[in-house]
Amino acid sequence: MMSMTFGWSSSVMLLFDFWDVHGPAGMVLSVFVVLLLTVFYELLKVWRVWLGSGSPLARRQSAYAAPSSSRSESSSVLDSSPSESSLTPAESPTPTPSNRNSWLLHVVQTVLHMLQVTLGYMLMLCVMSYNTWIFLGVIVGSVLGYFISFPLLDQM
Repeated sequence: MMSMTFGWSSSVMLLFDFWDVHGPAGMVLSVFVVLLLTVFYELLKVWRVWLGSGSPLARRQSAYAAPSSSRSESSSVLDSSPSESSLTPAESPTPTPSNRNSWLLHVVQTVLHMLQVTLGYMLMLCVMSYNTWIFLGVIVGSVLGYFISFPLLDQM
């Protein structure tokens, strides 16, 4: 029966029969692979957010967002009345892509979501091996992936 507590062993079976680790060299390689998979998982999250920001739904939501005004907070009630704000010209929304491009973007996002969920569950099962080295590999990979990928989101 498998142990249900974390241990520091260098022997573990991860996910598949062929990924059976017996020794320190195999454990180092396995931790490195799990770390890279976790970094890839974090990159997938950022990629999906980036693709979602270019979607027609995100553009529609940003078109309805209230424009920032440079008025002082002491403006009168009449200045903020609905009739006054309805007289101001609205910004023209950006043209939406064709249905084909929208559908293709949705398919790409669906495939990326499927990949992200699958990879997330595989990483969870790796952690459920209750090996401390593998657990630390997932944690360090997540931190490293977040550190690398989320600043890229501001540049996209």
